[in-house]
Amino acid sequence: MERQSTDLVGTAVVRPPGAVSRFLKASARAFQKNPNMLAGAVILVVMATIAIFAPLIAHQDPVRLHGADRFQPPSSRYWFGTDHVGRDVYARTIYGSRISLLVGASVAAIVASAGTVIGLIAGYFRTADSVVMRFMDGIMAFPTLLLALALIALLGGSVQNVIIVISVVDTPRMARVVRGAVLMLRDQEFITAARAIGVGPSRVMALHILPNALAPIIVQATFVFASAVIVEASLSFLGAGTPPEIPTWGNIMGVGRTYIQIALWITFFPGLFLSLTALAINLMGDGLRDALDPRLARRA
Repeated sequence: MERQSTDLVGTAVVRPPGAVSRFLKASARAFQKNPNMLAGAVILVVMATIAIFAPLIAHQDPVRLHGADRFQPPSSRYWFGTDHVGRDVYARTIYGSRISLLVGASVAAIVASAGTVIGLIAGYFRTADSVVMRFMDGIMAFPTLLLALALIALLGGSVQNVIIVISVVDTPRMARVVRGAVLMLRDQEFITAARAIGVGPSRVMALHILPNALAPIIVQATFVFASAVIVEASLSFLGAGTPPEIPTWGNIMGVGRTYIQIALWITFFPGLFLSLTALAINLMGDGLRDALDPRLARRA
């Protein structure tokens, strides 16, 4: 009987690390087999490099006014032109990548953490499921941008508040994804075996369920990243996000929309950077989904 318990423990403990190993191997194969995913990774690395080394890449102060150079088109001096008060659009776009990527990465980390905890609890405990998920459904009932605007109006516009607001809005979707994965794993044989030998719920969730639910969490986090970048730009574009003095892609486009007929470059270049970033993150997410979904892998 003691030997059987040891075998059960071995079965329950060995399987989750196997899931992590499969995830890492599948990710490595995905870069080889999926050129779109590789392209997305390259673009994202370039954008991250631009954000990190913005002071070295931008040759102008993003907030400095050049009154005599208002509405200058792209040239050798001003690569992306200037805006209505003579600020260098190139420098503002480069520095704007910092805020956009900071918001996206922060929201993805917060949503992945909070959504995973909520999804694990709701999926594992049947009594908590009906209460927790109904609250999550209530948040999801509101349109994303509308709810974000309402919360920003209450908290005020700042980078920190934007991160908090988008995290609150996106957490229910992550929680629902994790809950679905937990419901599929909860009645598996290795989970039943772990319960049978007296492993507590918290240990079962942390060591056995969470590693096997890692793939959908990672994939969903990439889409949350892209969504957060777009929502932040939308809030700033509407004047409800970060303060106007802080250069972000949304703020720059918000200013440029008034002068789009005479100075298209003010809106075009930050919009191009925003589109490339969102595209790169989505390509990464699609590649991970294709690599980690066993049905799609067999079909390939």
